[in-house]
Amino acid sequence: MAEAARATLTGAERNFLRRRLATPMRIQEYLDGLRYNTEADGETFRSPRRVLRDRTANCIEGAVLAAAAFRVSGQPPLIMDLTAVHDEDHVIAVFRRGRQWGAIGTSKFTGLRFREPVYRTLRELAMSYFEHYYNLKGERTLRGYGRPVNLARFDPISWMTSEEDLWPIAEHLERIPHVSLLTPAMARKLGPLDARLKAAGLLHHPAAGPRKPH
Repeated sequence: MAEAARATLTGAERNFLRRRLATPMRIQEYLDGLRYNTEADGETFRSPRRVLRDRTANCIEGAVLAAAAFRVSGQPPLIMDLTAVHDEDHVIAVFRRGRQWGAIGTSKFTGLRFREPVYRTLRELAMSYFEHYYNLKGERTLRGYGRPVNLARFDPISWMTSEEDLWPIAEHLERIPHVSLLTPAMARKLGPLDARLKAAGLLHHPAAGPRKPH
């Protein structure tokens, strides 16, 4: 099935994913060079084909493109949902090197992107985003994570090449069980966000004004 799914890509698309996006760092660098999709014209969930063509991506579109690049290189196409309160969820592509986990991400916030594969567990990986996951009010908002989802289960909707939005994937991420990272008591005792950390995280955020990119 994986080979059949890869075959839906054009030769040029396969070559681009295999050669240009051959490593996690190169995938991240490519995503960092795309315009962040703020969905000013409405919500989208573009397939990797459409992201490559339109050269724009939001967080879930970037994660799914990274997963497609992993699949073309023979790795499982895994994405993981990070859940939040008073904020948007964030979706990352996750991968393993040996027994360690790493991640690739697209975000308006500086600190919600790449993670080196040095985390022993998915919880460790998710918690690495905690201090950098906050809203524009300065509230720390990360609360949990879902298990990684192998996008091979969505081959029937041609997730790598579809011209239709991939909402079934988003709906699945919302339905699956999530692991809590904080107890209610811990959440109530969270202190204020350091102003310097907030400013660093908003370095390329559209809300930061002229310095302009979850």
